[in-house]
Amino acid sequence: MRLHEHQAKDLLREAGVPVPRGIVATDPEAAAAAFRSLDVEFAVVKAQIHAGGRGKGGGIQLVRTEEEASEFAASILGQVLVTPQTGPAGRLVGRVLVEEGLDVKRELYVAALIDREAHQIAMIASDAGGMDIEDVAVDAPEKILRETLDPVDGLSEDAASRLADGLGLAGGDAGVLRVIAQTLLDLDASMVEVNPLVVTDSGELYAADAKVDVDDNALFRHPDLEALRDAGEEHASEDEARRLGLSYIAMDGEIGCVVNGAGLAMATMDVLKLHGGSPANFLDVGGSADAEQIGHAFRIVLEDQNVKAIFVNIFGGILRCDTLAEGLIAAATNLGVAVPLVVRLEGTNNYKGRELLAASSLDMRVVSTVDEGAREAVAAAGGGS
Repeated sequence: MRLHEHQAKDLLREAGVPVPRGIVATDPEAAAAAFRSLDVEFAVVKAQIHAGGRGKGGGIQLVRTEEEASEFAASILGQVLVTPQTGPAGRLVGRVLVEEGLDVKRELYVAALIDREAHQIAMIASDAGGMDIEDVAVDAPEKILRETLDPVDGLSEDAASRLADGLGLAGGDAGVLRVIAQTLLDLDASMVEVNPLVVTDSGELYAADAKVDVDDNALFRHPDLEALRDAGEEHASEDEARRLGLSYIAMDGEIGCVVNGAGLAMATMDVLKLHGGSPANFLDVGGSADAEQIGHAFRIVLEDQNVKAIFVNIFGGILRCDTLAEGLIAAATNLGVAVPLVVRLEGTNNYKGRELLAASSLDMRVVSTVDEGAREAVAAAGGGS
């Protein structure tokens, strides 16, 4: 689950990281009032959406009067903001953050995150803050500093000191780095990013921008974080699937996928791509799904108007193939599925499941292998390798 910038900053502030004063506004009048309340010479008004690159998309503006704050807020609130990270569809702006301006001397990059390639928790940092870290890693890899975090004790004093030295910070600033790292552990987050971490003309540190991604699987331990979820920033079908206990991620292809098991779901998408197809979604119905869950899965997949075929790929273990077949038949019948169905069943009660499908009146193709199923689904959707 991703948080808005102002929410991420509130959490960092509570942890002890210096953060600029800011006020959230949802209308132009509130933005003007926020500027007055801050009582500063200049401020920055920032669109609050779950995407980076807001400055490049015109979503950030420096203002020097409350009139300017109001005018800029009026120009973006209720509008779709397109940035390099939103894709062409963009994101609807529903709130802005009016924040005190800073006299910036240097911009740094700091992030605590899960390094999946190294199977470690790490903190990376760079003196090239304010830039896309991916570009820095390619163009100037020597600028990327890295230290490992202990999952219990966090970032050690020695590691924090090495990072501070590499960033050209004073020794006392190493403590801020340790707090950022500890925030990742305390929140069960997958990433806590501060970009830029600003050094002001007076030598003070501030988190001028922040991003926090929380692991959905840990939210049961953080009901306070769950309350920060902005459903308006999430795909409607993804939000519904989450509430129904389904793992669903919308994509931009034409072949709907109904699969049990995350690994099998990813492999299914890979094989579809291999044969020239494009998956419309990732969907894991889980190992203990019943007929009702299967029905929910089909309904969510079919809500995507781009879906031209559905590939059902099940390896039955806990989820028996006959249960899946019953749910599939009921769902397809009740929903009036009009797109081609390709079904591959293996595992517990697979023969019984296939018999049920064969005896139904549904127009579908039952296959024996994933490869065969992918070829059939791609062809049914009008593609092919």
